[in-house]
Amino acid sequence: MNTLVALCPVGAEKILGNEIKHLGYKLAGNAPGRVFFEGDNDAMFRANLCLRTADRVFLQMAKYMAQDFDQLFDGVYNIPWQDFFKKDSKVTVDKVRCYRSKLNSEHAIQSIVQKAIYQKLTEKFHMSSMPETGEESTVRVYMDQDEALILLDLSGLPLHKRGYRVDGGIAPLRETVAAVLLQEMMWHRKTPLHDPFCGSGTIPIEAALYAYNVAPGFGRRFALENLPFYNKRRAEEIRKAEAEKIRPDVEVRITGSDISTEAVERSKKNAEYACVMAGRALQSIGSDAKIIRPDFIQADFVELSAPYENGLILCNPPYGERIGDEEQAAELYKGMDELWNSFKGWEFGIITSHKEFQENFGHYANLLKDIKAGNLDTTLYMYTNSGDKAKKVPVKNNRNVKGHNSKERKVKF
Repeated sequence: MNTLVALCPVGAEKILGNEIKHLGYKLAGNAPGRVFFEGDNDAMFRANLCLRTADRVFLQMAKYMAQDFDQLFDGVYNIPWQDFFKKDSKVTVDKVRCYRSKLNSEHAIQSIVQKAIYQKLTEKFHMSSMPETGEESTVRVYMDQDEALILLDLSGLPLHKRGYRVDGGIAPLRETVAAVLLQEMMWHRKTPLHDPFCGSGTIPIEAALYAYNVAPGFGRRFALENLPFYNKRRAEEIRKAEAEKIRPDVEVRITGSDISTEAVERSKKNAEYACVMAGRALQSIGSDAKIIRPDFIQADFVELSAPYENGLILCNPPYGERIGDEEQAAELYKGMDELWNSFKGWEFGIITSHKEFQENFGHYANLLKDIKAGNLDTTLYMYTNSGDKAKKVPVKNNRNVKGHNSKERKVKF
């Protein structure tokens, strides 16, 4: 049995834990942005392939007390690295994180761990030095109150890089964060979903993959595949088993829109790649079924009208952090009251880092959830139909925002 560590956006640990349990693995604790779990050898590949809200998956190599550099070195040296790397591997200690530990120099820790790994490998492989001509593998170190946690990266590129997004545009939402938002909103595939600020299509695409039960990792490789213990035959069996779970026959109503024609075209292209990815997975099991991509249209959000009585508006509007400025973002949020009035009966989920979002929007959310989206501290504002209705907040000048004319035609999608 292996101890694995999955990273996630800070604030999403419970969501990720539920995903891990759904895969059938036992949770073994958590820390901010990290969830520990136990799994067999299959779990190393399956977790990378199937987890929607994990940013990376690591194999825990060792966990021990290290109050000085000798203890740190010995603990790393005692790990049987020769079983995890090839003779030509290039091993890099990519990151070190320290918290309330006597050893707190990240550079020094990185150097000691690297030295211990290479000393062990050169001795076991009977070489004077590592040639470093093969694939690169990375190790990560956490020092938490003098306890060293040594991790081997099984993912490689971060797992939010699914492989379908050929163009992210400006300040795209990470795919893993989009998956977290869907879970936080407890969205079901039968519920219509619309993103009025689709950008690169991430939220609708992640919703489609979830609705059709398409594993998010079908379109990419993982660092695990370069390691000597990787079982290619078993990995293909796992891929096919997960492909069997795809449900191309379900009915979903997932749409997106954006005021930018370029954003809409970008979303269509990314969605097409995602559906091709799913189609190839189905072909691997002899199925010619297709996944229908979400629909995207060009429209200002004030032009929209609800096509159904109920549904979910889930969006990532401009924050004023990377697109425009905070004043422009505030004006846009005031104009979103038009969206609220056009989609009565719908639930809303809106993620932003703007601290005065609710006051500008004119409505207080039923629930708030802080989520670390990349380097930004963001909040998901959830306006649900359960419990008390969202409270109306008086807002001035929330009509005819510059660039958004409320007198425009209403568009049904």
